[in-house]
Amino acid sequence: MKTSTWLCGAATAAMVLGLGGTALAAGKDAKVWAAAEAARPAQLELLKQVVNIDSGTGDVEGGRKVAALLIPQLKALGMTVESVPAEIDGLPENTVATLTGTGKAKILLIGHIDTVFGPGTVANWPFSIEGDIGHGPGITDEKGGVIEGVFALKILNQLGFKNFAKLTLLIETSEERGSPGTRKLIDKLVHAHDVELNLEPGDSPDVITVWRKGSSTIDIDVKGRAAHAGVAPQDGRNAATELVHQLATVDQFPHSGQGTTVNLTIINAGSRYNIIPENARAQINVRIRSKADLDAVVAGFEKSAQTTVVPDTKVTVSRESSFPPLPNNPMTDALAARAQAIYAPLGLTLGLGGNGGASESALAYEAGIPALDGLGPVGGGFHSTKEFMDMTSVTPRLYLLTKLIMELGASPPKPAR
Repeated sequence: MKTSTWLCGAATAAMVLGLGGTALAAGKDAKVWAAAEAARPAQLELLKQVVNIDSGTGDVEGGRKVAALLIPQLKALGMTVESVPAEIDGLPENTVATLTGTGKAKILLIGHIDTVFGPGTVANWPFSIEGDIGHGPGITDEKGGVIEGVFALKILNQLGFKNFAKLTLLIETSEERGSPGTRKLIDKLVHAHDVELNLEPGDSPDVITVWRKGSSTIDIDVKGRAAHAGVAPQDGRNAATELVHQLATVDQFPHSGQGTTVNLTIINAGSRYNIIPENARAQINVRIRSKADLDAVVAGFEKSAQTTVVPDTKVTVSRESSFPPLPNNPMTDALAARAQAIYAPLGLTLGLGGNGGASESALAYEAGIPALDGLGPVGGGFHSTKEFMDMTSVTPRLYLLTKLIMELGASPPKPAR
């Protein structure tokens, strides 16, 4: 996920029409707000515990440790909890917790506990709070959102609220790689629900996410010929040199901004200092607002591959899709309007924006299911040691998520399918 473009939400408390034309209640819900405030110490303590567990994508032991903390909390709420094996090897199980109510809407919450940080990160960078800012690996992306989801369920339980048909919380373990361990599971779950609420972090200053770019990787592989770099370099065909030539194509595209972005992220070549490289590979991260944008980028690299500067080298271009885009759409806009109406009585402005970070909400949208993203606590510096959480957002965002579930429970949105 990356910093969003912030667009101040035009909707305020006056925006009282929600999904399906249902009027929203004006004013702050004192009981829910009091419950959210009272939950704060326990919420932050659980957040500290999960942040202080290394659980980068592929860390099976770490993912299981986090799940071992969360599953008892969910079972204590009377939820049916299932550990679902990942759909590829090398990943911890996903957690699916379900609760049946007496209302109309089937609501799916999605969050992930995998981070981009490797083993040993916590030892050097543990959870901490300095003033109104929290720090730690994955504190907002996305452990803060997952813990918020757990505590929203706790508040509903505490208040005896059951005016929903079904509540499901999916805690997945491979989102940072494009959710390869949950694609079939996500597809199954979104089709079984009326709406998806995503627990990715909100962006500063206080923004929910109404659009996201899609994410893909372009792989450039060069095959050359090895040779002794000192005795007979002329016999070699340097794959690394050809790869450098091919990478000039990257600069034909924007590297930042709200539209398509193309950036070199990984490059590998050579095996020993005294051997002309036989193989070279680069991976290019591409973020797009529409699927057609990716075709244009791939075409540019394929055209470049037809011309080599190092004779007898072969260049192959392939693509790996991660998440599709979540475009601006009326279903998400209607959910966002409802969220803004809930938030306004707190005396706070909920902005609307989007960013280049992909998420599972795009998969819900593709299935025709209304989706709203960026509902976790506000933060920034994602995917770096500058990651932070705005601690002043913790209680308001917990209130927002809880009330949104309550409002939707009795009035499910209309799917596009």
